[in-house]
Amino acid sequence: MCRRQPGIAIGRMCEKCDGKCPICDSYVRPMTIVRICDECSFGTAAGKCIICSSPAISDAYYCTECTRLEKDRDGCPRIINMGASRVDAFYERKKLGLEKGGGFKKG
Repeated sequence: MCRRQPGIAIGRMCEKCDGKCPICDSYVRPMTIVRICDECSFGTAAGKCIICSSPAISDAYYCTECTRLEKDRDGCPRIINMGASRVDAFYERKKLGLEKGGGFKKG
């Protein structure tokens, strides 16, 4: 999960994930609207589901239990793709001029 400081953008869900709590995956008693960080609501990620990155159709809500346990205050709940993180790390290393090797396995 992203877990950055949430901004004013509202998290969205696709048709498949609609009604699901992004923290505990339950379908019961939606309560609090999901807020996501500015980085997750901008660019290619805008208008996509916060769980599976499909085109979004509705707003996301935390369930009553996660709100009661204050899990809705843990940060941005968007799922980050590990493949994208690997690509970002590659370009960060390239920018810093670090040697190749040590770190990622191919395949």
